[in-house]
Amino acid sequence: MTQVEEFWFESFQNWQSEFLAVAVIVGACVYLRERRSAESKPVAEPHYETGA
Repeated sequence: MTQVEEFWFESFQNWQSEFLAVAVIVGACVYLRERRSAESKPVAEPHYETGA
């Protein structure tokens, strides 16, 4: 591989790992914030039953 090809290959791999890390952090934050939250409700429940 040339240096240019190697640079782009390594940059793409780094981008993938950073994107995955950010996605995991966002997913964990959403899950932990909503878990057992007083404002959480079952998705299928109508608003008039939950008061939302």
